[in-house]
Amino acid sequence: MKLLLATLLLTLASTGQAASADDNLDPWEGFNRRVFAFNEVMDKYVLKPTAQAYQYVTPQSVDDSVSNFFSNIGDVLVVVNDLGQLKLTQAASDTGRFLVNSTVGFFGFFDVATHIGLRKHNEDFGQTLGYWGVGTGPYLMLPLLGPSNLRDTGGLVMHWGSGLTSSRIGDSVTEDYSMIALQAVDLRADLISSEGLITGDRYIFLRSFYVQRREYLVNDGVAADSFEDDFDDFDDEEWDEDWDEGWDKEDQDPASTGETYSM
Repeated sequence: MKLLLATLLLTLASTGQAASADDNLDPWEGFNRRVFAFNEVMDKYVLKPTAQAYQYVTPQSVDDSVSNFFSNIGDVLVVVNDLGQLKLTQAASDTGRFLVNSTVGFFGFFDVATHIGLRKHNEDFGQTLGYWGVGTGPYLMLPLLGPSNLRDTGGLVMHWGSGLTSSRIGDSVTEDYSMIALQAVDLRADLISSEGLITGDRYIFLRSFYVQRREYLVNDGVAADSFEDDFDDFDDEEWDEDWDEGWDKEDQDPASTGETYSM
């Protein structure tokens, strides 16, 4: 397993450096657009209608509690990646956040930690690989999972292999898949109100947002605005207010395979 992981990291690093040298963000665009089209169909006929039904029958307070529950589970891997990036102070804060919400917050259904000053952080294995200098590699659209790149796909493999995701808390395979489905539907429902922000070519818009946001996260808020030419009518502040909450949940558990992000 260690040899496999080391080989994966070396492959990602070399591919990422080559892609950076060629300044080629999306060399597999033809393949990626076909996968994107598949995701759009699945979202239109399966995920979005299910999310709309969920939103219709679920009170906002219950919806918030479900979202908080999955967010709290995700904080376990946030702490792991805090340590992986040598962010010891943040790791202590996020550990405290998890403990408070898991106890006083009733297994995370209530976000008590935020109200006492322990704010939510967003860290994952893709960011940790980036912290240690692994290049992004080409952009990659994953079936059902949505936007990614080679480095973040490697991070997803590490994420699933950790055994610390929300999909591993059930007592059976059926319960595990039920958790995956519930998280996917909950996340998709939270993104419905943001669909009007997408303008122009949906594929390019979502690709540009993904690339810029991942760069922002890996560099802890310091991101070069090198992709703005992909779309002209984009408002960063408006987008962040409406979409960040949903994307933060996704980052905590990419195993929610129903989410396409392509709406």
